[in-house]
Amino acid sequence: MSSENLPGYRSSAAKLVAYIVLYVVAAAIIGYLFNTYLVEIGFEKAPEYSGYAHVLLALLFGFLIVVAFANVVYWAMRVRHDHSAAQAVRNIFIVVGIGAMVAAIAGAQAGGAAGVALGGFIGMVIGFASQQVLGQAMAGLFLNVVRPFKAGDPVNVAAEEGVVVGTTTLFTAIDKPDGVKTLIPNSMIIAQKIHLKPHEPPKDETSSEPEN
Repeated sequence: MSSENLPGYRSSAAKLVAYIVLYVVAAAIIGYLFNTYLVEIGFEKAPEYSGYAHVLLALLFGFLIVVAFANVVYWAMRVRHDHSAAQAVRNIFIVVGIGAMVAAIAGAQAGGAAGVALGGFIGMVIGFASQQVLGQAMAGLFLNVVRPFKAGDPVNVAAEEGVVVGTTTLFTAIDKPDGVKTLIPNSMIIAQKIHLKPHEPPKDETSSEPEN
């Protein structure tokens, strides 16, 4: 790993480990607080509310852990790929990770066979809901890795003609001849022909002095 990417990788890995440790410690404290301490001081119904506290804690730290892990993947990808490709992979991990986290928490709270069924159902719902986004992100990743075109290339894609500005996770931006910037979904570009036009030769800006 290059010296430029190493600090970011180390920082993300340290945050990932720290969030996991903090979650374990916080979960233990909440368990003791609701199941022992509050009961001892007279709040006998406290254990009934411990599940809600654990769900909130899992959502908070789950999100932080997913993002930290995605950042670790991002910096690992930067060894061989540029920012756009690494960012596309990072976003995919975040979307998939959050969906898996929500499904796992729902399944754990329901418990038993009902928990497995509920977790699977929620995972399926999230999968269908994010199918379009994930398809766009995968297409963006493909374009950033394969690079059929790059910023500054004149192209004709998805029936739009212009000069490529850049490709993000979900869209490719093109400057059209009339000055309008068009955002084309990456999945449309993957599914259609890509016409690469020749670069126009630079204009000769030298002007001759008028003769007297």
